[in-house]
Formats: sequence, C-alpha cells, structure tokens
Amino acid sequence: MPAAATNSVLGTTDGDWRRFRSQWNALCRDGFAAERGTVRFRRYGRFSFTTATGRFDRLESASFVQPENSNPLYIGVDRVFEPLTDAFVTDPVFGALLRLLGRFATVLDDPAHWTVQVHPFRVSAHAATTGSPAPEGRHRDGVTLVSSLLVGRDNAAGGESSVFTADGREVLTTTLREPGAALLGDDRSTLHDVSPVCPERPDRPAHRDVLVVTFAPWTDCR
Repeated sequence: MPAAATNSVLGTTDGDWRRFRSQWNALCRDGFAAERGTVRFRRYGRFSFTTATGRFDRLESASFVQPENSNPLYIGVDRVFEPLTDAFVTDPVFGALLRLLGRFATVLDDPAHWTVQVHPFRVSAHAATTGSPAPEGRHRDGVTLVSSLLVGRDNAAGGESSVFTADGREVLTTTLREPGAALLGDDRSTLHDVSPVCPERPDRPAHRDVLVVTFAPWTDCR
C-alpha cells in the first residue's frame, strides 16, 4: 500500500508522521534480539476488536508468545516487553491506523472478536554491524492479517521486504521508503522476511522504524 494511498485514506500529513514517529524514541532495548546480535528496540501491546461495532479495547499487559507453526526462533517462549505508552496509544495516527487495518482484517475473515497485537520496532545499524529486522528469516506470525507500516528511515539502506507462498515461491519484494507505506498480508497462506539494514553513510548510525500490527480470531490467540 503506497504511502500516498495511506495518507489519502487517513488524512495524515508529514507533520502527523513526525509527531507519531517521536514515540519510537521511547522504545526499549529488545534483549531477545540482542542475544542474536541485533540492536532492536520495541514495545508491545494488545487490543480486542469487535467486528460488529468496530470497537477497539486495550487489554492488560501480557507476555508475547509465538503460536505453533509460526516464528521458529520463539515458539512457546514467553517474551516480556515494556508496554505501549499512553502517548503512543492516544496518538490520532495510531487510532486511525487501527480502524483502517480492522477493515482489511474483516475482508479476510469474519469472527465476532479479534485479538490485535501491536509491535513498534526500531532496528539500528552502524558501520561495523548490520541490523536484522527478521533474524528468524522467512516466517509467519501465526495470525490472519499481518501488516508492516513504515514510520521512518534515517540513513538506512536495505530493509527490503519479501513475501513468499507457503512452498517458497516469491510473491512480492519491495522496500518501504516513505512514512505510511505498508505491506499487508494474509499470514495463513504466506511467509515474509526482511533483509538486513545498514548505514548509507558509514559515519552515522542508521534506523528503520516500523509498526507491525496483527489480527487473529480471539480463540486463536494466546
């Protein structure tokens, strides 16, 4: 979904994206990614979504557990991350994005209730180290709708997103470059991956900021 399309639907401006991106400065170090040599920052939050009313309700904090037949690195591992801040949740861009993604999710399936998982990520890289947005390689998240939306890039090369069929055939490869550019997928029938990030100018660090949001039927999520 090109950034121009997202901005047209949401009515967002460059100023809105700059304000929303400032929330990425409050993310916390991901110790699980650090174990594999990746400098990544994140927070995590959960919401319920009611199809009939379009209502989203914030759920209390919980550990993040990958379901079976999903991310091979972390299946069954309780990972605890700092919760989303109130400033993040109340930002108008976030609310508008949730409502838009809810519309996409209900095209794929029609359960009465959904679990929505929200992951703001920042992957950092320096001259001596690349940053890996997906250290697990090709994977699925064990949900129905998976979305990755670019919020910002700073001095970042790479970070190319690819989608594959379950048997490994490449469906799409693209680089999300502008705030609002998004990749949406039916996670039940595809795999996805992201190439490493490195600095365009080696004398400065690089950052790639994305928002990953997933939707799954309530009974299918833990």
